[in-house]
Amino acid sequence: MNNLQVINQNGQLLVDSREVAAMIEVRHSDLLERIGVYTKHLTNGNFRSLDFFIESTYIDSKNETRPHYLITRKGCDMVANKMTGEKGVLFTAAYVTQFEEMEKSLSLSGMSKELQAIFMLDQRTQAFESRVSHLENNTTIDYGQQNDLQLLANKTVIEALGGKESPAYRNKPLRSEVYSALWRDFKGYFNTNSYKNTLVKDFDKAKEYISGWRPHGKLLRDIEQANSQMAFN
Repeated sequence: MNNLQVINQNGQLLVDSREVAAMIEVRHSDLLERIGVYTKHLTNGNFRSLDFFIESTYIDSKNETRPHYLITRKGCDMVANKMTGEKGVLFTAAYVTQFEEMEKSLSLSGMSKELQAIFMLDQRTQAFESRVSHLENNTTIDYGQQNDLQLLANKTVIEALGGKESPAYRNKPLRSEVYSALWRDFKGYFNTNSYKNTLVKDFDKAKEYISGWRPHGKLLRDIEQANSQMAFN
């Protein structure tokens, strides 16, 4: 798909119908005919067609005068509104992006150099903050942090079972069940498939969660029963 160039004509931002036709892959004559229908409807509806499409001419390679339109952003909206599929999506993305960049450029040109510098710094700051936010929301913990969670989980499980000398801890199937319950609850709470995929932004919360985790329900009763039997013996 070809590039779309936005031109500034006396403060009004416009695109050439020839470029639009090339971009959406239709004959220019067909687009002119379509725009002619649009302008007729606009006029009949008491709208200013000049707010959408401006009639103009150009000199072709044969030095002949040919008609074309200069199209405003509203006009592009109207053309895009009748398009579907990939071409419509790409055309819309192209003209919206180009118009916004030109509008931003115009707004900067009217500022003093000091204000322009402040504006550009603010933009860079926003872009940096956006990248940081993206990293925080997508970066997972490293090996060292994974190990920290594992060590903390070991400590929590040992305490939950009553210490390394307790019957519950020495009961390997029960000990494994406690580990499984801890990580199952952890994955459900943090919506992750493994503690290794914990997000960096959730690392401190993950440590708090593991430290505060305790077995419950039947699992807790099984631990208490295992330890009480030994005490009874």
